Amino acid sequence: MRKWTLLGAAIAAEVSGTLSLRASQDHWAWLILVVIGYVSSFILLAAVLRAGMPVGVAYGIWGATGTAVTAVAASVIFGEAFTWPIAAGIALIIAGVLFIEFGSHDRRAEVTR
Repeated sequence: MRKWTLLGAAIAAEVSGTLSLRASQDHWAWLILVVIGYVSSFILLAAVLRAGMPVGVAYGIWGATGTAVTAVAASVIFGEAFTWPIAAGIALIIAGVLFIEFGSHDRRAEVTR
């Protein structure tokens, strides 16, 4: 449970940093939150890996979820486009992460359990 909480916090920090990067186009002070968000995100992601989550799974979920949440939030907050190709791309990213997750389990270990 701890590693999933850390991963959720890493995703939230990364999304905050990315949205702040977009906001910094209007005012430079947002860059402070960009740095805080990205540094926090990588520290938390490292903690997820130390907690035992495989790097492919952690990075895949972090990247895919961050991309999806950022696209939706940017559409709501900044009025950016959210078209069907964007939605389809997000679906493909999520499918790819699921394949990585399922492929990360050793079949031999599951059979011997």
